Amino acid sequence: MRIALAQINTAGNISENIEKVERYVTESVVGGADVVVFPEATMVAFGNDLGAAADTYIKEWRTHLSALAQDNNVWIIAGEFENTDNRVRNIAGVYSPEGMHEGYAKIHLYDAFGFSESETVEPGESPLVVQVGDRKVGFAICYDIRFPKLFAELSRAGAELIVVPTSWGSGPGKVEQWEVLGRARALDSNSYVVALGQADPSVSGVNAVEGAPTGVGHSYVSDPFGKVIAKLGEGEELQIIDLSFDKTEKAKESLPVLKNAKLGY
Repeated sequence: MRIALAQINTAGNISENIEKVERYVTESVVGGADVVVFPEATMVAFGNDLGAAADTYIKEWRTHLSALAQDNNVWIIAGEFENTDNRVRNIAGVYSPEGMHEGYAKIHLYDAFGFSESETVEPGESPLVVQVGDRKVGFAICYDIRFPKLFAELSRAGAELIVVPTSWGSGPGKVEQWEVLGRARALDSNSYVVALGQADPSVSGVNAVEGAPTGVGHSYVSDPFGKVIAKLGEGEELQIIDLSFDKTEKAKESLPVLKNAKLGY
């Protein structure tokens, strides 16, 4: 599987965000990518009115991305928001080359480090595993990466790769935590982990809302043994990598943590 890691910054203008996604998809397809991964909140960045954006633009957004995936014969994974009765759901949108859409709603909301995501976002309830080509892919979003049982559940459901679109909040020690957590979750689940975050807006020059989790960059891919096999910097960047899934089988044989687990823990 050839995966494009599209570490970008988005802002409050959805049309401009769509144009940026289109540029990165086009470049990824030229590079032979089968899957293009974008961050959490790709549709609209945190700190903006998520409900208004979802109400006004979600149909246009999904129409554009469905057509983009279909026209380019590529899978696209990107963060988006959809309205519920009172709040929005934080979604990892999954767009297939057939133009079909599925979505994982973020289960663990970021009520931490002085930010209260639950004030505007309604939590999801169910994990999601999708057949992508001949591989099963699981999904988590940002703060989910701190909860090992979700990753174990995705692995038990057959996921060999877990994609984590993220808009990581900045602060002392946060980059180090981000780098450690995905590697640990790969070890927990015998899976590849693609930890793909928004770039650091102070580096990329994109205007960001102060106090909102708007990205630190440093996206990476961990193999099932916790080794980082691809790493990005702080600014906007595109990197294309190839994954060989024989490592997932080797990890399950040599380090069968899920098989050895007691009482499901």
